[in-house]
Amino acid sequence: MDLRTGIEPLPNFVGGQWQQVDGTEQIEVRNPATGERIASVVASASDAVDAAVDAATRALKSWREVPPTDRVQYLFKLKNLLEDHFEELSRTIVLENGKTLHEARGEMRRAIENVEVACGIPTLMQGDFLEDIARGIDEMMIRQPVGVCAIIAPFNFPGMIPFWFLPYAIATGNACIVKPSERTPLTMQKAAQLMEEAGLPTGVVNVVHGGAETAQALIDHPGIHAISFVGSTPVAREVYARAAASGKRVQASGGAKNPTVILPDVNIDEVVPIIADSAFGNAGQRCLATSLTITVGDAAPLFVEAISDVARNRRVGFGLDEGIEMGPVITPESRARIESLIETGIQEGAKIVVDGRGTRIAGYEQGNFLRPTIVRGVPPEGVLASTEVFGPVLGVLEAGTVEEAIELVNRGSYGNMACLFTRNGSAARKFRHEAQVGNVGINIGVAAPMAFFPFSGWKDSFFGTLHGQGKHAVEFFTQTKVVVERWLSDWSRKF
Repeated sequence: MDLRTGIEPLPNFVGGQWQQVDGTEQIEVRNPATGERIASVVASASDAVDAAVDAATRALKSWREVPPTDRVQYLFKLKNLLEDHFEELSRTIVLENGKTLHEARGEMRRAIENVEVACGIPTLMQGDFLEDIARGIDEMMIRQPVGVCAIIAPFNFPGMIPFWFLPYAIATGNACIVKPSERTPLTMQKAAQLMEEAGLPTGVVNVVHGGAETAQALIDHPGIHAISFVGSTPVAREVYARAAASGKRVQASGGAKNPTVILPDVNIDEVVPIIADSAFGNAGQRCLATSLTITVGDAAPLFVEAISDVARNRRVGFGLDEGIEMGPVITPESRARIESLIETGIQEGAKIVVDGRGTRIAGYEQGNFLRPTIVRGVPPEGVLASTEVFGPVLGVLEAGTVEEAIELVNRGSYGNMACLFTRNGSAARKFRHEAQVGNVGINIGVAAPMAFFPFSGWKDSFFGTLHGQGKHAVEFFTQTKVVVERWLSDWSRKF
């Protein structure tokens, strides 16, 4: 297929047309493993956003009238096209994001799962009906589309995260505008062309490129009715406040600081590979990465020794190379920030066990590489216990009991995920019940919900009420209308 990615800068997809954007701010897209420039985008100014909103508004009028059984036919076609181009999309994710090919394939599989779930919209979107709420009077609740929806996506999952929202939005009769991250725009560019190939009507899905100013133009636009955002907590909080103040429906996912508790009854050799994949997968750049481990009792020495061996031997490099287990972080600035946080943690009293700073990979000297880092004795009030590092850094804390461990879990400001490793069912139930997070894993390293469950988040990890994926997404992208209906027999005789 013609991927529309050899054009510089990448064009927007608006109203069924690929359009070049005029603008002075050109943003380079670089392969984080090689430093090579692979594309560029121009920040879409307010007039480009206006054009996308106008196209979506025009499409909405007819698209919402299409029966749900007909709307999902386009999703069935899209699902097959995503499968046909699965490998190509996965490799694109590696090139622009830096994760390994195995991780990119997993990401695209999750994206496709959301399309599959949204194909069930004729059932998922059903309302309620009750006959005779009073004599001769019936009442029903129906679901109708919200309107024009904007999706502002992050860099770390350029293929998956837009699909937490997009298939549900269009299946329920809305029109969409997607703004991919300016750091990773290529995957969504290719996905948009597949949606064009699937025959989606003009303007139902639009893609605009740009950075913060483009996002702000979408958030502030009076023609947009709902905002779906994923990013850091400070920005998510601002997006939520700004969009809600203008009457928009908002779901804004923020950052995380995910702890994993290890009880002494586990087999450390079985647990360590799972935690290593959680902590170092995608170079730690995911909101469900384990970034803290809390060992209970005498679990600490064995765990630290075993996880340190795995960290030292993790194969780091370009994600398309054979046998690579971890890629680079997204930018040189990200690498510098992560290294600075490690240094601050050491100054606060933490002890570095495995130091991944200063990494250089032969043949990829311009890449943004760090090796996995293990830091022990992290102060509970310190920066490494409270700040989202968003890199391959695992902090280790110690607790005497499961109650103390849960207290450490709950003292944090984030609430995205917490995991427990144990063979004790009573401890597992206590943890599941008391942990103040939206996603809980029991003997699971990454408690990533399947597409038919919501991607939950609590506290400073989420702003809003309804999350992405599954039934929450269906509810978010629809508004309920209650109809109370009576038909009088003498009225019918008049006509």
